[in-house]
Amino acid sequence: MVNKEFFAALADLVKEKGISQESFIETLRNALASAYKKQYDNGADISVELDPEAGTIEFRATRRVVAEVTDRDKEISVEEAQELNPAYREGDEIIKTFVPKDFGRIAAQTAKQVILQKLHEAERDSTFSAFSDKEGELMEAVVRKTDERNVYVELGEKKIEGVMLPQDQSPTERYAVGDRLKVFVKRVKNSGKNSQILVSRAAPGLVRKLFEEQVPELAQGIVEIKGISREPGHRTKIAIHSTDARVDAVGACVGNRGSRVNAVVEELGGEKIDIIFWSENPLEFIAKALSPATVISVTQISEKGAVAVVPDDKLSLAIGRDGQNARLAARLTGWKIDVKSVSAAEKMNLHTEEEMPAEEEIAEQAAPEEASAAEASGEAEAAGTENGAGEAAAEPAEENKEGE
Repeated sequence: MVNKEFFAALADLVKEKGISQESFIETLRNALASAYKKQYDNGADISVELDPEAGTIEFRATRRVVAEVTDRDKEISVEEAQELNPAYREGDEIIKTFVPKDFGRIAAQTAKQVILQKLHEAERDSTFSAFSDKEGELMEAVVRKTDERNVYVELGEKKIEGVMLPQDQSPTERYAVGDRLKVFVKRVKNSGKNSQILVSRAAPGLVRKLFEEQVPELAQGIVEIKGISREPGHRTKIAIHSTDARVDAVGACVGNRGSRVNAVVEELGGEKIDIIFWSENPLEFIAKALSPATVISVTQISEKGAVAVVPDDKLSLAIGRDGQNARLAARLTGWKIDVKSVSAAEKMNLHTEEEMPAEEEIAEQAAPEEASAAEASGEAEAAGTENGAGEAAAEPAEENKEGE
């Protein structure tokens, strides 16, 4: 027999766990009806009514009055209905209330299942509610387990599970159970049973957040990160800009004796970082983006295409190993960049002083700061490959979204 104590216990549970009473009652109603049908293999149209105020649960079997019966569990003929009450007419509904024989056992089992289900849902919703504002943030994580594809980590004090998919893992890192690391919360998906918190060690956003941790000027808005292009585990280019002419943006990001950039490099497992001055002049920006190579000139040849000319002995440095330096520069600037040596440019009758400050001016503006950033991050790369007669081409990839 269900009494008011049963509903009082449910009310306390609802209040304690923050579950909606209406939602709980609705779920319990449907679960009891389903349990009854399963128990008695009954095709009748069964519904359940719960009244927490009165402390009652009532089962109802509904049958429709029809001229010709095709389903006796759900229908009754006009003649039979009128034997019960002469006032019944075709189309009316006859509702019979009853209590099943084994109702106590059915109710107990069903209520337990519904309670466990609702507690699980409440815990999941609470978790994702707490993490909804963490998307795009940096978090401490501990590796809990790994499989052939994914890495599973625990986040926060409540040890909520996050998933690092293959594309979000750095190719140069190996993850072992118990490892502590910082991850970028890429996405919080709350979609029922498939809810997930996706984290990343490969997203450009990870580099941004690591610098924000180290550089107070970024939090203050004095220094801005204008763009990041990254090949995880290998190299990152980050374009920065100072909103205050008195503040050296590169120096702020490098830190005293390279302390700030080195902290980021260490967290990324030795990944090389080029810190570059952003420029609103796209051709000047391209020259800076090809750092650490010296660029003699940059000429625009199409709407988003340019030719960068470098000294013959700096061609491999400008291109980078397997074209990496030029490729990252293209992604950072959003331009297609052809890198050519001076000798190759002369053979093609390309001018080397168009639409760009002279080489001496560029060196005077950028060399000291960018050299210090390169030195602080361990930059000393001269290996590369030459393509054809001293040239290489790099195209910007699709927009590098920091959350991906």
